[in-house]
Amino acid sequence: MPAALLVSLAATLVASAPRPASLPGRAEPDTLRLVVGSKEIDGRVYHPHAARVRIRIGDPGAPVTTEWTNQLALGDSAGRQVMRWVTRGEHNAPSGSKVTWELRQTYDARTLAPLGYHYRNSAGAWTSLRIDGMHVKGQKRSAADTMLQTVDATLDRPGFFAGASDLVPTAMALRPGLVLTVPLWSPSSSTTTTHSFSVIDRRTVTVEGKALETWRVEEHDAGGKLVGTWYLVDRAPWMVYAETPLPDGRTQFITETEIPLSPDP
Repeated sequence: MPAALLVSLAATLVASAPRPASLPGRAEPDTLRLVVGSKEIDGRVYHPHAARVRIRIGDPGAPVTTEWTNQLALGDSAGRQVMRWVTRGEHNAPSGSKVTWELRQTYDARTLAPLGYHYRNSAGAWTSLRIDGMHVKGQKRSAADTMLQTVDATLDRPGFFAGASDLVPTAMALRPGLVLTVPLWSPSSSTTTTHSFSVIDRRTVTVEGKALETWRVEEHDAGGKLVGTWYLVDRAPWMVYAETPLPDGRTQFITETEIPLSPDP
C-alpha cells in the first residue's frame, strides 16, 4: 500500500534503525515527466493483500505512536477495473488520548487515478469526495464543525493522491538514476503540486529481522525539500521501510509488513 496510504504515516523497526549497505548500480539522472494516464504506470501490478503500518518518532526504539492496516480489493465499477483500499488506524497523542479513523479509497486499477475518498475519525471529522479527472465534489466536516461543508472544486490538472505517493514508483519499471516528476493532489487542496522521485540505488535493509533487497527512492517537494526516503520491493506490501523528516527536526521511522487478508474489510 500505500504506504502510505495517508502518506506519511507508517512503521515498526527492529531493535535499531536499518543501516543499509549500498549495492552497485548508480547511474546518471534520467527524468521522466508523468501525468495521470501515463503509459509507464500500470497499477495492475498490485494484487489483493493486507499490511500493517507502524510509526515511531525520533528513535527506532521509541514507542509506536501511530498504527494502521491497509487492505486492497480489486473490483469493477461500470465496466472499469478499480482498486478499493480500506485503511483503519489509531494515533496515540502525547496527552494519552487516542484517535481512531477509517479511510476508504477507490482508484482506477491501471492508471491509479483517484476516484473516491471517504474518511472519518473518532474526533468527528468526516469527508466524502468523488473525483472525476479535475473535478472534485462531495462534503466534509472538520472535528470542530457542526455542519457539513459542500466541496465543489476544479483542479488545475489531474493528480495522484499525495497520501499514497509511493504507489506511483512501485507501479513502474525502476532503474538506478531514474527521476520521476509526479503531480500530486490532497483532499485539503484545490490545486496539484509536483514532486520528484529519484531512484538512488539498490539497498539491502533489515526490517523486523528480515533482510530485504529494495529500491531506495527519495521524494522531494516542488521546492526541492526532502519529503521522505522510501524503500520499495516488487511484491506485497511494496513499501517496506521509510524515513521521513518532521518539521521539528526529528525523523519518523516507518515499516510496513504483510498480514493475512481480513474476511471483513
